[in-house]
Amino acid sequence: MLIASGEVLTHKKYGEHFHSLTLVAPRIGEQVAPGQFVNVSCDGNRSFILRRPFSVYRVHKRGGWAATIEIVFDIRGPGTKHLAELRAHSTVKLLGPCGQGFKLPAARSHCLLIGGGIGAAPLFFLADELRNEGHRVDVIMGARSIHRLLNAIDVRRLASVSRITTEDGSMGQQGVVTDVIDDMVERCSSDIVYACGPHPMLAAVAQMCNERALPLQVAVEELMACGYGVCMTCVIPVLTGSSRSGSEERVYARVCTEGPVFDGATVCWFESEGRVTPEWAEPSSSGSPSRTGADAPQAELAPPGN
Repeated sequence: MLIASGEVLTHKKYGEHFHSLTLVAPRIGEQVAPGQFVNVSCDGNRSFILRRPFSVYRVHKRGGWAATIEIVFDIRGPGTKHLAELRAHSTVKLLGPCGQGFKLPAARSHCLLIGGGIGAAPLFFLADELRNEGHRVDVIMGARSIHRLLNAIDVRRLASVSRITTEDGSMGQQGVVTDVIDDMVERCSSDIVYACGPHPMLAAVAQMCNERALPLQVAVEELMACGYGVCMTCVIPVLTGSSRSGSEERVYARVCTEGPVFDGATVCWFESEGRVTPEWAEPSSSGSPSRTGADAPQAELAPPGN
């Protein structure tokens, strides 16, 4: 993990809501792996005492001292508002690469990537790396509406086969990502699934993969403060050991260090009112999980992707 300064190379927007910063950060850019994140310091105001964690959306490794990383986000509070106002040649302080990234298959495989809203950001970097290693990449991307999809045009360029779902039917098939998983797995002969998005979506994907004996890696989103394992605010329940040998144990893992990527079969999910939700999701006043849909709003200190 490195502390570095990143110079803003470009600021742009994807659609109406999502901002992108491309940062010249050669040391981090040369080391970061898909699924890892960077902690960004929001200077200029004493209220920005905590860094903001962002998953890495794209990386351009040009060798030497020219590597860049790209992060995407929408404005959730004063910290991200400050970042959205940065322009070329501004400088930000970075901590990274942080956490554990995705594990790429050892043998050539058919990989199905499933993303929800802006939470899908790390899947673009992952898709680039998988394709570079000779793996087949297929993608399912979902959101509430066309306005909450992240770079849908690029999704189609990255994937051999792609499916887009929106809850309001404004683009692709009306519905949610789980509506099309069975068809995509059969059509693409998927060997492994990678998913990133809001908790309820990940829980539903995990259940479907478990029923089909498909390996699944999930990039989990969770509130965090320090970003390097000290404060213990981002812990989630996971299973370790083996149920067959009787050594299985339920423990708490830190998303910022043991994650954000986990084996989807080890995360503790449970059934709530007929819908699969993560065990740690707090219900809202309506009795539903506080994070719902393909890209539910998240607090500004939400982890990678916001």
